Amino acid sequence: MLTVYGEGRGFRVVWLLEELGVAYRLRPVDLLAVENDPDFLAINPAGFIPALQDGETIMVESIAILEYLLARHGPSPLAVAPDDPAFAAYLQFLHLGEAGLAGPMNAVFVGRALAPEAERNARVTSWALETFQSRLGLVIQRLSNRPFLAGDRFTAADISVSYALLLGLRTGNYTPGPVERAYLARTTTRPAYARAMEICQATKAWAERSPTL
Repeated sequence: MLTVYGEGRGFRVVWLLEELGVAYRLRPVDLLAVENDPDFLAINPAGFIPALQDGETIMVESIAILEYLLARHGPSPLAVAPDDPAFAAYLQFLHLGEAGLAGPMNAVFVGRALAPEAERNARVTSWALETFQSRLGLVIQRLSNRPFLAGDRFTAADISVSYALLLGLRTGNYTPGPVERAYLARTTTRPAYARAMEICQATKAWAERSPTL
């Protein structure tokens, strides 16, 4: 059986597995005490989450894990085929959800909430927020005339981007506008999302339920 290690971006993986109907187990990881977790460090010596173990295969990047699972357990409507006109947009937003949105938002959260008081207005924090906002503009533009990022159907790109938007919302560093609010209402009312939230909460891998949108 597949094992998913850790919360945070691991939620993307759990959500996708629920959408796919693939059996897995979720194993919590305490990042504040990861040095005391040799079993996890044997899986990912770098000590970050998520990680996926599939037999002898181990992966540690959330977007790569999504692509791996879709390739291994497809074909699925959650992925867009290369000959589909929406393929390029699908790939772009699948990766933008981490590289352009969640990654910069992590830097904003650390800079504003975890850095020493004297460093909380550092230029790098402002740059990270500006980066998030500029990439968010691409999402808003894409959603201006379609319900999902690949068009009329929900895909893994929506899991990637929805997680990033919810990260900003939960940390108090982003307030969704009307386009994003309507979009999140579409993505987070899916049964697989609700199941993923329940599983993560049951294993103490997700701190709180999604806020009211």
